[in-house]
Amino acid sequence: MSDLYVSWSDYHQKVETLALKVYESNWQFNQIVCLAKGGLRVGDILARIYEQPLAILSTSSYGGPNNQVRGSVTFSQDLSKTTANLGSHVLLVDDLVDSGVTLKRSIEWLQLRYGFYIDEIRSAVLWYKNCSVIEPDYYVDYLPDNPWIHQPFEKYEQMSAKELAESLKAPSGQ
Repeated sequence: MSDLYVSWSDYHQKVETLALKVYESNWQFNQIVCLAKGGLRVGDILARIYEQPLAILSTSSYGGPNNQVRGSVTFSQDLSKTTANLGSHVLLVDDLVDSGVTLKRSIEWLQLRYGFYIDEIRSAVLWYKNCSVIEPDYYVDYLPDNPWIHQPFEKYEQMSAKELAESLKAPSGQ
């Protein structure tokens, strides 16, 4: 199993391909919920393309060195949303489904907390790994070998604000 390295260009192309897959399904949804942090960018772009409200469910399941150690799933207390109620047809988005535990538990969390508003939930991700316990409704790439995916924004997980400032300063003498 080799690692998968994704550029910004590839990342945006995957999000657009995911948007197309959802569009071609002709499924009508009226709410997008993204799982933060990984699904924030995906959710933001899809919300702009589809002109649907975006709600954010903050979750955490990775930590340790390089954020590559899977732990228990933690959820925020509530959704962050700009609408009074959640839509009845929810597109739940994330960047990837690895073990599938976070996606599966997020669906359960939404049904428990907002089930009286929701008629249907469908899931959409960029990458679907073979080791997942759940298959998303929409995905761009199926990864049978379960590679570790290096996304273009991960460099910020290894960078402090001080290091960023130093890298952006012009060399002395200019």
